[in-house]
Amino acid sequence: MKTRLASVAALGAALVGLGASIASLYDYLGPAPAFCAETGCATVRASAWAHPLGVPMPVLGIAFFLVMAVLAFARRPRLRLALAATGAAWAVGLIGLQAFVIHAWCKLCMIADPMAIAGGIAVLAGARTVRFSWPRLAAAVPVVGATVLALSLFAHHAPPLPAGTPACVAREQVPGEVTVVEFVDFECPFCRALAPKLAEALRAAHVPVRVVRKMVPLPMHPHALPAALAWCCAAAQGKGDQMADALFAAPPEELTTDGCEKIATQVGCDLDRYRRDLPAMVGKVAADMLDARGGEIHSLPTVFVGGARLTGANHTAADLVAEIDRAAR
Repeated sequence: MKTRLASVAALGAALVGLGASIASLYDYLGPAPAFCAETGCATVRASAWAHPLGVPMPVLGIAFFLVMAVLAFARRPRLRLALAATGAAWAVGLIGLQAFVIHAWCKLCMIADPMAIAGGIAVLAGARTVRFSWPRLAAAVPVVGATVLALSLFAHHAPPLPAGTPACVAREQVPGEVTVVEFVDFECPFCRALAPKLAEALRAAHVPVRVVRKMVPLPMHPHALPAALAWCCAAAQGKGDQMADALFAAPPEELTTDGCEKIATQVGCDLDRYRRDLPAMVGKVAADMLDARGGEIHSLPTVFVGGARLTGANHTAADLVAEIDRAAR
């Protein structure tokens, strides 16, 4: 009986995890979050860890849970055991990442990751191969669908945005606060001119404002990429705002790799971790640049206040505050 329960639990965990991963991928790629629009979910999606090597994290989840569901019917015990143990350990690591690095929780992750852990425990506890039959295989599909449907029923949606708002901007919106999405190059003189005005507007805003920065290092600026990578590393340590202020304040010629390390130290980053994280941030920058291309960002700075697109550095702080108030209404 225990073996049979473990077998059912392993298959069920794979199917529920698959459903949660499918919902999460829709929020990553869809026009607006449909399942997880809360602040924590948006923070996790915007983090440097959400696109390892440029691949959305839910794609990895879908692949893992799909393979585990297939292996529930296949007589490959060693492979199944190895993957189950690896997936469970990886899920523990992802939960730790949200708790101690990102400092935000995504509800979809907190369904998928525990399912990977539960499935691993079930397989380690002796789950055996489920006897294959077409009715049993067909029954697996409604379980995935029911998971996606249940998640949609408990979703809290962000306010509607104007037609034509880029999907990468719509995905960042969360209920209850105004989201500012800034496409930025830290060496760009126009981005540097807008930065103090935006900072003043954020201080003067009458409503909660959340800022999401997307890195668009232009090839014409030799130090833009090191600065972008440096910001991603600092943001992963919860110091993105301080790092952005420091990068804008530094002379452009000091935004070298070594110069950015010094700035990271000045804003309180753990330098050892900063150096470890640096190679992985290439994928985060690449994902941001794809977002800029998909959003038809043709000049910098481009800032979205809610769904309103503001281009160039000629906007005053008062203009930005007015847009924030308008987005709040």
